[in-house]
Amino acid sequence: MTSVEGKPDRLISGPGILLVWFYGVMVVGAVSRSAYQIATEFDRAPLAYTLSAVAGVVYGFITYSLVRGGETARRAAQVCCAAELAGVLIVGTWTLLEPSAFPDSTVWSKYGMGYVFIPVLLPLSALYWLRRSRTATA
Repeated sequence: MTSVEGKPDRLISGPGILLVWFYGVMVVGAVSRSAYQIATEFDRAPLAYTLSAVAGVVYGFITYSLVRGGETARRAAQVCCAAELAGVLIVGTWTLLEPSAFPDSTVWSKYGMGYVFIPVLLPLSALYWLRRSRTATA
């Protein structure tokens, strides 16, 4: 959707601003942590560090989509949030069932327990907001 001025509808009004802030913090946390770990101790836990880097990229894309706005960005953000939620649930379960596969934790380990469960709550909140804000503008 576009506004009367031809600009994309904003996705960062109201609670969307808080989502952008949280996703921005998660981008910085996940990317900086994984970059350091990949550069200094990759051989220790390559799977965990790679998954943290992937999480950082996903967070970055969602942040960009929320800021960009418009219906295409909304759909892209919804797909990425659903993929993020699936990743959190799969990796979270995997780390509980087979902890030896992860000698070090990822952003999504134990459903994001090391990040106060924000990794599991954030995509749920974002999906709700993206659906609710679409209904409000439609």
